[in-house]
Order: sequence, then structure tokens, then C-alpha cells
Amino acid sequence: MDTFDAIYQRRSVKQYDPGHVMPDADLSKILAAAIQAPTSFNMQNWRFVVVRDRELREQIRAAANDQAQVTDASVLIVLTADLLAWQKDPRRYWAQAPEAVAELLVNWMGPFYEGREQLQRDEAMRSCGLGAQTLMLAAKALGYDSCPMIGFDAEKVAEFVRLPGDHVIGLMIAVGKRAADPWAKPGQLPLADVVVHDRFA
Repeated sequence: MDTFDAIYQRRSVKQYDPGHVMPDADLSKILAAAIQAPTSFNMQNWRFVVVRDRELREQIRAAANDQAQVTDASVLIVLTADLLAWQKDPRRYWAQAPEAVAELLVNWMGPFYEGREQLQRDEAMRSCGLGAQTLMLAAKALGYDSCPMIGFDAEKVAEFVRLPGDHVIGLMIAVGKRAADPWAKPGQLPLADVVVHDRFA
């Protein structure tokens, strides 16, 4: 599918065919595309928790206001991020870079993030957002629909997936085959309302 077609056709679909099983090859292709999303210092701090276990999905659904897509979609992906990825063997993020480049960037990472907890969290959320959009567009290109979700009890979901203490949840994404068409697009604001040239007035 053309990139622009995927962008314009992607919708937040709520109703899925609960009988559809996503082939492992498709899931792998979607995830392989998702990790092409950019991250600061190439630290690849997103962690994609792929939830297929039925009992676990039911628990998460109960913590997500009983939203049907949690259990009915082919797969549920909890996008999390490692807040401390910047200090966990950072040289591996630049393993294939020229030595001088790797040395420069690895040495920058520690001073940039050290002691800046808000920045670490902001970075985690940026990475989750970029990873999520890349994942959803990849899914659409393969003929799947998706639904990004924030309407859930993050603390309970963290408990269910055994989230490490130095990780944070960004959002969840349900991916599968739609069972019904979503309502018509409600409309986008005109570019003039959302684009600022050079500076705000």
C-alpha cells in the first residue's frame, strides 16, 4: 500500500473479528517495521509487549473500561519504554557506526539524561508515540486495522504484564481485522488552524 494511502486510510477501529488469528509472519513484519521508528540517540527505548494470552487479555479488558477491542482484536500490544535505556550498555546502539561517531554519541548520552527524570519520561513518551504510529501504518499497509488506547488503568496493566520498575507504559494498540466500518471521519482542522510559520503571533 502507498504510504499516503496508509496514512489517510488508518482509522481507530473499535470492532474486530474475534475469530481472526494473525499469522506470526505478519506480526513479525509489523514489529520489524515498528522498530524502524526514530528514537533519541538511537537508544531504541520502546518495549513492545505483545499480549495474546486470552486470560491476560480479559484481565486487561477489565482494567480498560471493558473495551471490546482489547480481547476481540487479533493482538494487543502494550507500548512501554525503558526510562534508563540511556545507561544500559549504550555502545550497542551504535555498534555499526564509525568508531568516532559511536564514541561521540555514547559519551553525550550520560550527561544529557543523568538526573533529568522529566526528560527521561518525556523521551519515553516520544519514543512510544513514534513507535505506535509506525506500527499502525505498517499494520494498515498489511491490511489490518488498529486502535491506539489510553483509556485504561495503567497501574493495573503494569501489574498484569509485570512491568519493570524502570519502565513506563505509553499506550496500548489493538490490531486485527475490522468487523464493522468505523463512523465517517469527523473532520480535520484546516492547516491554517494548526500550522504556525516561524513564530506564534
